[in-house]
Amino acid sequence: MIVYEDGRPMASYPVSTSKYGTGDTMGSYKTPLGHFTLCQKIGSGAPSGMVFKDTKPTGEILLPNAFGRDPIVTRIFWLKGKESCNRNAYKRCIYIHGTPEERSLGHPKSYGCIRISSSDAIRLDESVGQGTEVEIIQKSLSRL
Repeated sequence: MIVYEDGRPMASYPVSTSKYGTGDTMGSYKTPLGHFTLCQKIGSGAPSGMVFKDTKPTGEILLPNAFGRDPIVTRIFWLKGKESCNRNAYKRCIYIHGTPEERSLGHPKSYGCIRISSSDAIRLDESVGQGTEVEIIQKSLSRL
């Protein structure tokens, strides 16, 4: 993932997208493509590794690569699709979010969301605001 400000790249983060490919069909577990708006930021100020269930902090903290666990952690950036090809993203709860599965970043392993490390989720939270425009494309950073 690359974060741009005024057309200039400001930061980049390794991510993991869906192991089921791309798309926006309800129940598909695929990552939708296209243009989105970051419509809600959840978890600002929560400790790194805070587990979220139904967008609420549980009080449990997980370290990176905690064995056998793969919940949403640290921060949630809820996306709303702006095109017909991603109109279901909000209802599908497609997020950019922290993951304890940091060893899988760079490989398709998610169930539709964009996963990032907890430390990167905190940095992203500090640098983007609600209403930020997001574009999800099907290219690796090495091909940009």
